[in-house]
Amino acid sequence: MEHQLSSGVIFGWNPMWVAGILFALTYLVILSERINRAIVSLLAAGLMILTGIITQEEALHGVDFNTLGLLTGMMVIVAITRKTGVFQFLAIWSVKRVNAHPWGILLVLTLVTAFLSALLDNVTTVLLIAPVTMLIAEELKINPYPFLFSEIFASNIGGTSTLIGDPPNIMIGSAVKLGFNDFLVNLGPAIALILIATMSAIYFIWGRSIRASLEDRNRVLNYDEWEAITDWRLLYKCLAVLVLVIGGFVLGHSLGLLPATFAMTGAALLLLLDNFSRKANEQSDSVHASFVQVEWVTLFFFLGLFIVVHAVERTGLLELIAHSILNMTGGNSLVTAAAVLWGSAVTSALVDNIPYVATTIPLIKSMAPALGGPEALMPLWWALSLGACLGGNGTLIGASANVVVAGFAERSGYPITFLRFLKVAFPLMLLSIVISSLYIYFRYY
Repeated sequence: MEHQLSSGVIFGWNPMWVAGILFALTYLVILSERINRAIVSLLAAGLMILTGIITQEEALHGVDFNTLGLLTGMMVIVAITRKTGVFQFLAIWSVKRVNAHPWGILLVLTLVTAFLSALLDNVTTVLLIAPVTMLIAEELKINPYPFLFSEIFASNIGGTSTLIGDPPNIMIGSAVKLGFNDFLVNLGPAIALILIATMSAIYFIWGRSIRASLEDRNRVLNYDEWEAITDWRLLYKCLAVLVLVIGGFVLGHSLGLLPATFAMTGAALLLLLDNFSRKANEQSDSVHASFVQVEWVTLFFFLGLFIVVHAVERTGLLELIAHSILNMTGGNSLVTAAAVLWGSAVTSALVDNIPYVATTIPLIKSMAPALGGPEALMPLWWALSLGACLGGNGTLIGASANVVVAGFAERSGYPITFLRFLKVAFPLMLLSIVISSLYIYFRYY
């Protein structure tokens, strides 16, 4: 592959080196937080094309339009739904269930995020939960960061437990012919342990220090949540569309349709229902107001990042890393599983896990004869799933849900910085991989 690409690279430079250096510089500049991450990723994507690492056509092939379409569609749906006041209703209702105690609120929102991420995709879940979180934090006058951090972790942890929760699982399930129950039975116990350990750690980090004044707690407890609903007709329309979209997510895989199709169609349908009775000029203003709520910075960041990672993948660098990990194991199944788990976790914290999983799947399949046949590979598939999905918690750009929450927080005036997230997230991610290592060892070996 490198030979095929090298002829077009500027000055005849080695494409793998050029792509690797550009990626490293991109990562370092994002890490410095001196320049907006969308600017950095788009500039890096342009340089990947201008230096000849990939062509314009190849760059487009690298863009995951399913992810962009899913995000855009759900952002529009959430923007319209927000007008009904339902998020305020959910915020007040959930606060009252735990007597407005901040740690109780954090725990409830985190568990709901993990549960929904197992049934939906984790990006859709955080798009629905994040607005509720911000409203609760605003009403109680507390810092939303611990809540958003916990929800990021919960979304990726919960999404690991099922076939449809995270894209790597869909890819693995499709390649190995695994079903929903296979993931739930084999990964569910590990995910439960990891979630308990993570929440215990978060309690010791933030749980005891999060405080809301008695005055603010009493004020919220005195609210009537039903008065928060400002437009019942629109709410019914939003709920109907959400039910259809979520149903599409659940059934889409068997129908051969991607989530973006249902998200974008649902967004268009809800825009129609919201604007059908308005005059033409009012429709324009209303549609414009809905589109303004879309996190364009996040979408353009993903657009550039997809191209950058695809360029790195095209040079064979990711494949080289995967081969190196597997070659170090010497054909030992347990060592191979550990290498896949830890290699996937660290790599997925740095780059999008989708291309990594795509290159690792055929490599694992090729090891079947040496390890004793396809059945002997099953622990490796679970190791790949755990490593790729949980590794995304390691950095702010490790998973789509992380970036979405960061973009939402930034728009709300509470930016999540890369280094601040990294200091707590990476150690907690390593804790989850340690637990995964022990789980794989005791269950399969």
